[in-house]
Amino acid sequence: MEIVAGWTHRAFPIDDDASRIGEARRHAAQLAAGLSFSEVDAGRVALVLTELGTNLLRHSRRGRLLIAARQGARDIELLAIDEGPGIVDVPMAMRDGQSSGSTPGTGLGAIRRLADEFDMHSTVPDGTVCVARVRAATPPGVRPKVATAVAIGAICLPAPGEIVCGDAWAAGCDAAGATLLVADGLGHGPEAAKASMAATAAFGRDPAATPRDMVQKAHLALQTTRGAALCALRVDAEASTLSYSGAGNVVGRVLSGVFDKSIVTQHGTAGLQIRRPEESSMTLPPHALVIVHTDGIDTRWRGDRLLPVLGKDPALAAAILLRDHTRHRDDATVVVVRRTEMSHAA
Repeated sequence: MEIVAGWTHRAFPIDDDASRIGEARRHAAQLAAGLSFSEVDAGRVALVLTELGTNLLRHSRRGRLLIAARQGARDIELLAIDEGPGIVDVPMAMRDGQSSGSTPGTGLGAIRRLADEFDMHSTVPDGTVCVARVRAATPPGVRPKVATAVAIGAICLPAPGEIVCGDAWAAGCDAAGATLLVADGLGHGPEAAKASMAATAAFGRDPAATPRDMVQKAHLALQTTRGAALCALRVDAEASTLSYSGAGNVVGRVLSGVFDKSIVTQHGTAGLQIRRPEESSMTLPPHALVIVHTDGIDTRWRGDRLLPVLGKDPALAAAILLRDHTRHRDDATVVVVRRTEMSHAA
């Protein structure tokens, strides 16, 4: 099983200040150095970030760049999120030479060529979300990663004014599916982070445990902390099932074109007081998204807003939820799990 230690993003608002693009570029360069990127790969990161940031600066309202280093994948993830005006014809905008302003219009096409992974979604007047990832070259003799049955997209942001995030998440992926734990330490700041990290550390010691056992193990591990709300689940891509358990206000939904059902867990706070963990299950319909988020995201969101991105990179669904439903006063984490085409074919 491949363990994915959940990454945390840093956000850079891109409004009318071009200097924020330079600030974001310097941060991305530090992350690339930490992943031992070559000069060529670090240069690709800088170019993609500059193109995304320039597009936000010139063509969008309330744009943000989100940047994270995905340690296990050895890549830098760049998310561009704005609140309008949106792109009327995305395929045309992707062609070199197309522009809605006075620029040459090579930005989106250049991003697609330079990035190892790229996807986007845009609606008028809501805005545009883009994800681009630049991966470090695989060193000689290192085996490439084995394809897994699920794809995971996630955004994890600290509360405004905080340096560390009180939320944390971790996943374990294999050929049959994935396990996931999302934790929200009480409050925010360093003590909340200590609690949520204790939960993900407990997950890392036994990522193949059932969701009910994950919650119980986390509860014991959190008893020296202020406690946390959490949700644990297992996506079985082969059997098309989801099993889950949890405590507190980390919530979830399973969404497809014909299905929309909430993931409901018990009350309580892991590490402080919970009942004996219970485990529930449901059948996963084809092409469903499994979405888990902390209370930094409003629970009253419309599922139909995510239907256009069901088959796209799951980070886009996370970005839309963050853009449209963040509370702007707490840590905010959204994790989206989608079965891959490989698992559907099986």
